[in-house]
Amino acid sequence: MGALKTIGYIFAAVLILFGVLFLLAAFGETWNPGWAILGGILLVIGFGIILVASLFIKSPSSTTQNTTLQVNLPGDVNIERFQCKDCGSQLTMDNVKMVAGAPMVECPYCNATYQLTEDPKW
Repeated sequence: MGALKTIGYIFAAVLILFGVLFLLAAFGETWNPGWAILGGILLVIGFGIILVASLFIKSPSSTTQNTTLQVNLPGDVNIERFQCKDCGSQLTMDNVKMVAGAPMVECPYCNATYQLTEDPKW
Protein backbone atom coordinates (compact mmCIF):
# COMPACT_ATOMS: atom_id res chain seq x y z
CA MET A 1 0.00 0.00 0.00
CA GLY A 2 2.98 2.35 0.41
CA ALA A 3 3.57 2.35 -3.35
CA LEU A 4 -0.06 3.34 -3.95
CA LYS A 5 0.37 6.28 -1.59
CA THR A 6 3.53 7.41 -3.39
CA ILE A 7 1.85 7.13 -6.79
CA GLY A 8 -1.08 9.16 -5.47
CA TYR A 9 1.24 11.93 -4.24
CA ILE A 10 3.10 12.05 -7.56
CA PHE A 11 -0.15 12.16 -9.56
CA ALA A 12 -1.49 14.90 -7.28
CA ALA A 13 1.70 16.94 -7.71
CA VAL A 14 1.38 16.73 -11.51
CA LEU A 15 -2.28 17.82 -11.34
CA ILE A 16 -1.44 20.74 -9.04
CA LEU A 17 1.41 21.80 -11.32
CA PHE A 18 -0.85 21.83 -14.37
CA GLY A 19 -3.58 23.59 -12.38
CA VAL A 20 -1.19 26.39 -11.47
CA LEU A 21 0.01 26.65 -15.07
CA PHE A 22 -3.58 26.91 -16.36
CA LEU A 23 -4.37 29.59 -13.77
CA LEU A 24 -1.29 31.57 -14.76
CA ALA A 25 -2.24 31.28 -18.43
CA ALA A 26 -5.82 32.37 -17.67
CA PHE A 27 -4.60 35.62 -16.10
CA GLY A 28 -2.13 36.33 -18.92
CA GLU A 29 -2.45 39.01 -21.57
CA THR A 30 -6.05 38.10 -22.29
CA TRP A 31 -8.55 36.76 -19.82
CA ASN A 32 -9.58 33.15 -20.53
CA PRO A 33 -12.28 31.92 -18.09
CA GLY A 34 -12.15 28.36 -19.46
CA TRP A 35 -8.53 27.94 -18.47
CA ALA A 36 -9.21 29.47 -15.04
CA ILE A 37 -12.01 26.96 -14.42
CA LEU A 38 -9.85 24.07 -15.65
CA GLY A 39 -6.94 25.23 -13.46
CA GLY A 40 -9.21 25.46 -10.43
CA ILE A 41 -10.64 21.99 -11.06
CA LEU A 42 -7.15 20.50 -11.41
CA LEU A 43 -6.05 22.14 -8.14
CA VAL A 44 -9.09 20.83 -6.27
CA ILE A 45 -8.60 17.30 -7.65
CA GLY A 46 -4.88 17.38 -6.83
CA PHE A 47 -5.42 18.45 -3.22
CA GLY A 48 -8.29 15.97 -2.93
CA ILE A 49 -5.98 13.12 -3.96
CA ILE A 50 -3.45 14.24 -1.34
CA LEU A 51 -6.19 14.28 1.31
CA VAL A 52 -7.47 10.82 0.34
CA ALA A 53 -3.94 9.35 0.18
CA SER A 54 -2.94 10.74 3.57
CA LEU A 55 -6.14 9.76 5.39
CA PHE A 56 -7.23 6.45 3.90
CA ILE A 57 -4.16 4.71 2.49
CA LYS A 58 -2.01 3.31 5.27
CA SER A 59 1.70 2.91 4.69
CA PRO A 60 3.48 -0.29 5.80
CA SER A 61 5.41 1.61 8.46
CA SER A 62 2.16 2.28 10.37
CA THR A 63 1.82 -1.40 11.28
CA THR A 64 3.54 -2.90 14.31
CA GLN A 65 5.97 -5.71 13.73
CA ASN A 66 7.25 -7.86 16.57
CA THR A 67 10.64 -9.51 16.32
CA THR A 68 11.67 -12.42 18.51
CA LEU A 69 15.36 -12.95 19.12
CA GLN A 70 16.37 -16.40 20.28
CA VAL A 71 19.74 -16.51 22.02
CA ASN A 72 21.66 -19.71 21.41
CA LEU A 73 24.60 -19.89 23.75
CA PRO A 74 27.82 -21.11 22.20
CA GLY A 75 29.22 -24.48 23.21
CA ASP A 76 27.94 -26.66 26.01
CA VAL A 77 26.61 -24.19 28.55
CA ASN A 78 24.86 -25.75 31.47
CA ILE A 79 22.39 -23.29 32.91
CA GLU A 80 22.67 -24.86 36.36
CA ARG A 81 26.41 -24.04 36.42
CA PHE A 82 26.15 -20.65 34.72
CA GLN A 83 28.07 -18.32 37.03
CA CYS A 84 29.53 -14.83 36.83
CA LYS A 85 33.24 -14.80 36.02
CA ASP A 86 33.89 -11.95 38.48
CA CYS A 87 31.85 -12.72 41.59
CA GLY A 88 30.72 -16.33 40.99
CA SER A 89 27.03 -15.62 41.57
CA GLN A 90 24.37 -17.75 39.88
CA LEU A 91 23.10 -16.29 36.56
CA THR A 92 20.08 -17.05 34.40
CA MET A 93 19.27 -16.60 30.73
CA ASP A 94 17.68 -13.24 31.60
CA ASN A 95 21.20 -11.94 32.29
CA VAL A 96 22.32 -12.62 28.69
CA LYS A 97 21.58 -9.89 26.13
CA MET A 98 22.53 -9.60 22.47
CA VAL A 99 24.64 -6.49 21.79
CA ALA A 100 25.86 -5.90 18.23
CA GLY A 101 25.38 -9.59 17.41
CA ALA A 102 27.41 -10.90 20.37
CA PRO A 103 26.00 -12.45 23.57
CA MET A 104 26.82 -10.19 26.51
CA VAL A 105 26.44 -11.19 30.17
CA GLU A 106 25.31 -8.59 32.70
CA CYS A 107 25.69 -9.64 36.32
CA PRO A 108 22.99 -8.06 38.51
CA TYR A 109 25.08 -8.57 41.67
CA CYS A 110 28.49 -7.10 40.85
CA ASN A 111 27.42 -5.13 37.72
CA ALA A 112 30.09 -6.85 35.62
CA THR A 113 29.55 -6.88 31.87
CA TYR A 114 31.49 -9.20 29.58
CA GLN A 115 31.10 -11.10 26.33
CA LEU A 116 30.12 -14.73 26.58
CA THR A 117 32.82 -16.76 24.86
CA GLU A 118 33.11 -20.43 24.08
CA ASP A 119 35.88 -22.29 25.85
CA PRO A 120 37.98 -24.64 23.72
CA LYS A 121 36.75 -28.22 23.75
CA TRP A 122 40.22 -29.81 24.05
